[in-house]
Parts: sequence; structure tokens; C-alpha cells
Amino acid sequence: MKKLFLAVVALCCVMPLSAANPEEINLRGYPVPRREIFLPKVNGYNVYKADLHIHSIYSDGHVTPDGRVTEAWYDGLDIIAITEHLESRKREQEYLNFLKGYNDGKPKKAKNWWIYKTGPDEDGILADLNVAHKAAVKQAAAYDMTLIPGIEITREPKEIGHFNLLFLKDANEIYDFDPLQALRNARKQGALIIHNHPGWSRNTNAKTEFHKKAYGEGLIDGIEVANSATLYPNMIDRCLEENLFMAANSDVHGTTAEYYGAFGLRRNMTLILAHDKSLKSVREALEERRTMAYCAGHICGDEELLKALFLGSVKIELQSVDKKKKQRYYVITNTSSFDYTLFREKASGNWTLPAMSSIRVTFPMKLDLKVTVLNMWYGADKHPVVEFE
Repeated sequence: MKKLFLAVVALCCVMPLSAANPEEINLRGYPVPRREIFLPKVNGYNVYKADLHIHSIYSDGHVTPDGRVTEAWYDGLDIIAITEHLESRKREQEYLNFLKGYNDGKPKKAKNWWIYKTGPDEDGILADLNVAHKAAVKQAAAYDMTLIPGIEITREPKEIGHFNLLFLKDANEIYDFDPLQALRNARKQGALIIHNHPGWSRNTNAKTEFHKKAYGEGLIDGIEVANSATLYPNMIDRCLEENLFMAANSDVHGTTAEYYGAFGLRRNMTLILAHDKSLKSVREALEERRTMAYCAGHICGDEELLKALFLGSVKIELQSVDKKKKQRYYVITNTSSFDYTLFREKASGNWTLPAMSSIRVTFPMKLDLKVTVLNMWYGADKHPVVEFE
């Protein structure tokens, strides 16, 4: 009887809970795996993976807010902000048409959905700009995803540009025809402000007169040194010079499978060094500039933070010595999910150290155990030099 009971239990463990059709074969396994990102602690802090610039169907994206949470979880993230365009919400007319049965079959015309330059008429913005965030709250709780309330100011790119406002209390109270006043309105709510993709639709990353005013008033807290698949190396210098945090965000409108997965890439991430992933702790980390920016295998940040991340991820062990050739042979092991590209003085080429892998390398007897990490950046043309112990 005991053997029969154990056999029944084992059978239940391998069969689906719902009744299966004996004439079908399910070719997809469950559960679906999350693509984990393993990183060491840095200076005693956990390294959380965040995307602080995401769009959904409530502006011009193609995915629902709750879908964005699920997508981010499977991509290995811990923190997201859904930041719809404040001035540009291209799907509003579609929704009004969909709801025609609620207004006597005569859909209202979308108003003030595109106030890029002219500003709204006397009716103002009629949409509730907090809805996208609210629509993701339940799913974020279910997936233990930290969700930061935010929105994106979306103005003419050459002179003004776009800015993400994080930790907002009410997105409906932000808009002003004067973009500088809109930033001030956000600051009054305690928002942290990111200067988004500073080179987009421009032939320079230099500050305009508007930027000089915004930066001069202390309204900018961080900069996207990377957006989508674009890296802005000289913005690393600006962040360090002006004491701003670095961010790398997806700005995703379609799916991240389309933006990144199809190219074999991980999505952009702002790496946040915090004690935990509560809103309070995350905000404190951003204010203290404890961030690094990951984009397509490149990592940007403060030099010391980059070195700490690398040395926490990588260890080196002496394997053998050839006294005749005056060579030492080492094994370098990478326990993180990031690849590293290494340059050693007098080597014939660069070394690729893949994620979760080891490589065997040589150092001449008289050469220090130093490498330059070429895919790490602490300036427009600066890469950290790390010496192994």
C-alpha cells in the first residue's frame, strides 16, 4: 500500500494539475525561467538592476503596464519606472474609439494629446496621467518588483529635450507651457530628474541655453549615459564633474525581445547600489550617486565603483610557473553575469572573459598582475586599470 501511495504522489508531481487531452502533446515546458543576473555586493551594498525609462500603451508603447512588470521580471530586473510621455499620448483616440459604446456611439475627439510645442487649449490635459503607474501596482506586488512612479517631459529635442521625473506624487500637477517651470513643479513634489538621451535628434551633446538654466538651478539629478543601444561616453564626464548619477535605460516602446533579445543582448540597466530595494533605499542610492550604467556589454560609472564590481566578480589563481620561459600561468574566473574585455601590457591582443567562465592566461615573470578593463568606462576615453592581489 505504501509503495502504491508513493507511486501516485510521484505521478501527480509530473502531471499537469488540469486534465490533459490525451490526443495532444504540450511542447512547452513550465515554469518559464527568469534570466537571472548574478552580481556581487559592492562596498557592502546589493546591486539592483533597474530600468527607469519605460513606455506602455498609455502613451505610445505597445505593452500594457502589468505586462511591463512581467517582462522586466523575466529579464532579471528588480526595479522599474513606467514613464509615459506627458505631452504626447498617441493612443488616446484609439481608446476613445474603443469606448464608443459608452458615449452614444459617437467617440469624442482626443484633445491635448499632442502638446509638443503649442501647449493645451483651455480644456487642459483631460487624461489621468497617473493611470499607467496605478495599472502596474498589483502586478509589481505579485512579482516583488519595486515600482517607481514617474513620467517623461517630452519637448522639442534640439533645444529642450526630454526629462524623466521619478518619485512623483501626482503626474497631473506637473505640466506647464514653460518646460523649466514644469521641472520646478516636479521638484516641488520631491522628484528626482534625469536628463534623457542628451544626444537624440541632435548633432551634439553640448548644453543649450535651456539646459544651462535647468542645470544651473540644480534641477538635474542624473543623466542617461546610455539609452536603448546608444552610449554617450562624454556624458560620463559630465556626471562626474557635476556630481550626477549615471543611468542606462531601455526607453522601450515595443518589447525588450525586439530591442535586445533578438540581438542576443541584455536590456539596458541602471545598476543601483542599495541596502534593499524599497523606494526609500533606492532614492537614497540615487541621491548619493551610487549607480553604474550597463548598455550592450559596456559598464559606465565612477572609477572606484567599477573596480569594486570587477574585483568582486573576478578572482585569479596561479596555476603553474615556467622558469625557463620566465612565464607564469594563471586562471582568471568570472562569477558574474557580465562579460569583461581585458587588455594586458605586452599581450598580443585583448582577452575575453565571458560570464560564469574561466580563462587561462600568461604573465611574464617581471610584469605586474594588472589589466585594463576595456568595456568599463569612467570617462569618455578612460577605462579602469585593475591590479590583482
